[in-house]
Amino acid sequence: MSQQHPLISANQFKDLFLNNVPMMDMRAPIEFNKGAFPNTESLPLMTDQERQKVGTRYKRDGQEAAIVLGHQLVRGKVKAQRMALWLEFVNQHPDGILYCFRGGLRSRTVQQWLHEAGVTVPRIEGGYKALRQFLLSELERLTNKFNFVIIAGHTGSGKTLVLPDLVNAIDLEGLANHRGSSFGRQITPQPSQIDFENNLTIALMRAEQAGHKTIILEDESFLIGRCALPLCFKDKMNLAPIVVLQKTLLERQQQIHHEYIDVQLASYVDALGESDGFDAFSEFLTTSLFKIKKRLGDTRFNELDALIKHALVAHQQDNNIQEHYQWIAPLLAWYYDPMYSYQITKKQQRVIFEGKQEALLTFLKMVG
Repeated sequence: MSQQHPLISANQFKDLFLNNVPMMDMRAPIEFNKGAFPNTESLPLMTDQERQKVGTRYKRDGQEAAIVLGHQLVRGKVKAQRMALWLEFVNQHPDGILYCFRGGLRSRTVQQWLHEAGVTVPRIEGGYKALRQFLLSELERLTNKFNFVIIAGHTGSGKTLVLPDLVNAIDLEGLANHRGSSFGRQITPQPSQIDFENNLTIALMRAEQAGHKTIILEDESFLIGRCALPLCFKDKMNLAPIVVLQKTLLERQQQIHHEYIDVQLASYVDALGESDGFDAFSEFLTTSLFKIKKRLGDTRFNELDALIKHALVAHQQDNNIQEHYQWIAPLLAWYYDPMYSYQITKKQQRVIFEGKQEALLTFLKMVG
C-alpha cells in the first residue's frame, strides 16, 4: 500500500484499541447503530436510503453500475458537505483512521477523496468486519487466559460499589448500563449487544496490558438488562470461586433506597425537569414491579403496587421519602432474598470467603 493510501493491518488492531485511536466509520447509520467501536464517530459516505439504492442497483446490474450510481448520489453539494465533516474530523484527530464494512469501496473512495484534498488518513484492512472478528477472537483468548473471582451477596449489599477499589475488577453492569436487577434500568439506553461485547473485550485487553492474572467480577445473570454475557465468558464465571459480601438487612434497605429512589429520581429530574422527571420516575417504579408480577403472584404484587403508589403520593405531596421503605422491605423479603438464597445454595461449594466489605477487599487484594 502506498504512503498516500496507508493501510492498517491486523497486527496493529490491538494498539488501536489500547491507545484509543479515533476512528471514522464510513458505513451507513443503520449499520453503525447495530454495533461499532469505542472512540468512533459515524460519518457515513452514504445515507441509509442511498446505500439501499446502491445495493439494489448492485444486485440488478452489477458492481460497475452500482459504483456509477454511488457517484451520482454523492456529488456536488452533498459530497462537499460530507467532505467538510471528514476534514473536520481529521483536523480534530490527526491520528485518526477510517473504515467501512469490509475495508472495500466506501473506505477506499473516501481515503482517495481525502488524499485529493491533501489529507492522508489510514484505513482498516478488512474494515469493521476484520476489527470485530479480532475482538471476538481476543474475547475467547482472554476469557481462557484469566482467572475469575466472583463477588456475590444479597441484593442491596453494594457489590458494585466494591469494584472501584479493585484495580483488577471489571464492572459488567457499568458496561451494560444496567444495574442487573428488575429495577436496574437506567434513564439512558443500554448499548447494543455488539457494543457491549466490544467494550468487554477491550476491558479484558487493558487488564492484560496491566499485567493482571485474575479478574474480579460481580455475580450476574446471563442477561444484564437486554445485554447478554458472551457464552464463553458466562461459562467461565459459572465455574469461578465466589466471595460473599455480607451486609445487614438495614444496610441493604438503605442501599436499595439510595439506588432506586435517590439516584434514579435525580437522573430523571436532571433529564426531564422536576414535574416530568417525577412522572417518569414513578413510571419506572411501577413498570419495574410489573416485570416481576408473575414471580410475586397476584396477592403480593397487588400489595407492593399499592405500597409503591402510596409512597409516591407521600413523596410528591409531603416530600416524605421514608415511605418508600414500606415497599422496599417486603420486596427484599418476598422476591430478592428467596431468589438469592436459592441461587447461592447451588453455588455453596464454590464459596471461598464470606465477610464484611473491608475484610472482603483485603482478601480480594491478596488473591488478585
